[in-house]
Amino acid sequence: MSHKLILDIDPGLDDALALAFAHAHPGLELQALTTSFGRVALPQATRNALRLSVLLGREDLPVCEGVVTPTRKGEWLPDPGLHGQDGLGDWTGAETPDGRRLAEAPLTRGVDDRSAARCIVQMAMAHPGEISLLCSGPLSNLAQALRLEPRLPQFLRQVVVAGGSLDAPGDVSPGAELNLWSDPHAADVVLGAGFNLTLLGLNASRAAPLPLAWVEHWAAQGPASTLRQLLWHAARRQSQVQAQESGRPANEGPAPAIAVPGVLALLWLLSPDGFRGVRGPARVVPDGLAEGQLLLDRHADLGLPPYPHPGWSANHVPVQAIVHLDAAAGLDTVQQTLARLS
Repeated sequence: MSHKLILDIDPGLDDALALAFAHAHPGLELQALTTSFGRVALPQATRNALRLSVLLGREDLPVCEGVVTPTRKGEWLPDPGLHGQDGLGDWTGAETPDGRRLAEAPLTRGVDDRSAARCIVQMAMAHPGEISLLCSGPLSNLAQALRLEPRLPQFLRQVVVAGGSLDAPGDVSPGAELNLWSDPHAADVVLGAGFNLTLLGLNASRAAPLPLAWVEHWAAQGPASTLRQLLWHAARRQSQVQAQESGRPANEGPAPAIAVPGVLALLWLLSPDGFRGVRGPARVVPDGLAEGQLLLDRHADLGLPPYPHPGWSANHVPVQAIVHLDAAAGLDTVQQTLARLS
């Protein structure tokens, strides 16, 4: 079964790999890219999406710019440590596997006139029940799309959110994952809106990280395209940063790897039988010490009565959160699919 797909991204290396995977897999039909603040600021996220689409030969893809800042949070700052100032390892001027230097050519295309939210609404309304939306950044664009069209859950086929954490340690606090934490108010609105929605967060992505050594090796093989050189450099930088941050010699401890929740979310779309999830109404803590934490009500699964707290109404539509996947089979599919780009 083929999936018409919109990618809502804030491109670092993980989203670049997700975009490459979606382009290469025959079961996925890319319809548009929408961009958000997140791992990098919005202008850089949009620039990265434009450049990646050109490098993949997909100038036909609309690239629509989205939300600049969180819905209500007072402050949000990108973290340039692991991904670099540009989200892709500060690749301009970096050395390539063959010893040359990467140069940033002038962009040959611009952004679409529509906002990200308007693009999502228009495509969903034009193809009712056919569009799947993958959100691998904050959920700000989808929350804004809901404000434009409250009936949107009836028109999107499904939403897959690469974010959240049920019981795995968070990556920005003990209980919060970056994407939900970046705009918790938008995330709470989206999870309660009634979408056919699946969360694929840290529980799954940490169980199936993609070895950075494999990314480096793959990107260094075959035609010396700029895309491969970019991915090789970004992977190499992250390997070095992870080794430095671990405080261990490079030959000790686990090999550096990158979580690729966006890629795994695409795998779920293609082969859901390889995943196991739990269902229930979901909320996101909006502020305070637990800001951004995902909460999932599993009382119905356990045959227990509803919670008395008014925040857990029986009218909340359940969502699915992935808790297990066949990591070996998933990574094998990722490697085979990306190899098509050769």
